[in-house]
Amino acid sequence: MLSLVVLISGGGSNLRALLEASEDAEFPARVVAVGADRDAEGFGHAEAYGIPTFAVAFSSFPDRESWGDTILEQIQQWQPDLVILSGFMKLLPPRVIAALSPNLINTHPAYLPEFPGAHGVRDALAAGASQTGASIIIVDNGVDAGPIIAQRRVPILPGDTESTLHERIKPVERELLVQTVLDIANGTINLEELADA
Repeated sequence: MLSLVVLISGGGSNLRALLEASEDAEFPARVVAVGADRDAEGFGHAEAYGIPTFAVAFSSFPDRESWGDTILEQIQQWQPDLVILSGFMKLLPPRVIAALSPNLINTHPAYLPEFPGAHGVRDALAAGASQTGASIIIVDNGVDAGPIIAQRRVPILPGDTESTLHERIKPVERELLVQTVLDIANGTINLEELADA
């Protein structure tokens, strides 16, 4: 059974999808803790499933490194097999990434390497692209630059706004994440091999 720590910053819809998937006794992964960089709305999903939560506010620390060290301590208490950044909007310091990689993955609402960064949906629209997508990657020290694990295209429709497009990407992102966790748990995806490729 794969143990997961999920880091969120907002509503936690991807987290909810993982929690719902884990209701199936056959699903080979369980969320053991949920963390955030603030008191996130998505903690409600964790609480509904009896999953412990922790918040490490960036503003409470003098620098990114000391904040990162505290996040890492919180994560490592749970000894997870996999850490998932799911809408987590803060960049982790290099030593946190080094401690967790390659078992540290991130969801992103674009078809990487297209439109990396915090505004992938807005950037795709601004570029006049006809399609975008969703990606799951191994986190490295770049911005959405790590090895790609899985991705799927999503068309951009006439009249799409940032909000309508993002709402169509989210279910694709959720499906990709649940499938990726399943594939990692059953050995179909080998993160060490992907990281070394």
